[in-house]
Amino acid sequence: MRLQKFLSQAGVCSRREGEKMILAGRVSLNGQVIKEMGISIDPEKDHVVVDGKEIRERPHLVYYIFHKPKNVMVTRHDPEGRPTIYDYLKEIPERVNYVGRLDFDSEGLVFLTNDGELHHRMTHPSKGIPKTYRVKIRGRGDVIRKLSGGVDIGGYVTAPCQVKILDDDWLEITITEGKNRQIRRMCEAVGLDVIRLIRVSIGSLQLGDLRPGQYRSLTPSEIEKITRNF
Repeated sequence: MRLQKFLSQAGVCSRREGEKMILAGRVSLNGQVIKEMGISIDPEKDHVVVDGKEIRERPHLVYYIFHKPKNVMVTRHDPEGRPTIYDYLKEIPERVNYVGRLDFDSEGLVFLTNDGELHHRMTHPSKGIPKTYRVKIRGRGDVIRKLSGGVDIGGYVTAPCQVKILDDDWLEITITEGKNRQIRRMCEAVGLDVIRLIRVSIGSLQLGDLRPGQYRSLTPSEIEKITRNF
């Protein structure tokens, strides 16, 4: 088994994060620091250590939905000292990783898990997982046609998406991409100011009535659905 796959299955990180850890010299195998890719291991015989901690067995897998408040970073550490989602997750004993970033000034659903294989599958660009946002806007016009057909957001034309007008101030936009600040840049490109942005779903996962700063475990049926679909 490849070393980065072992780290992913053990719930330490995603495969891509595991590759970065290896290249950074944070992983040792049988007492030797590993700094190259392509290393295979035998999980039954070899001893893997990450940041001084031995990685032995696959942990109990956990799955959570978190409602990220506005002005909170989706990262583990912020060099500017701003609050992060992990400030709200201190009661979770497992080391969970997030699926899908949200801007500092955006709100809504963040999915968290220590299931490294599921995390790898869900974050792979080829999956095209639909993500739905409620967007409070200022300005109007023929936005459905303009947004849904694809928008040039500066050297990149977005894929077609679904747009619904909920009322005079709110749109619902579903995309299958994840470019940096994509919704805000799309709206800006068609002359709309974004006043508020809330992600309400990722695939089959729904934010529901979860309040900002709160999190909950997925139900067994939600876990079955998301692990089956991805």
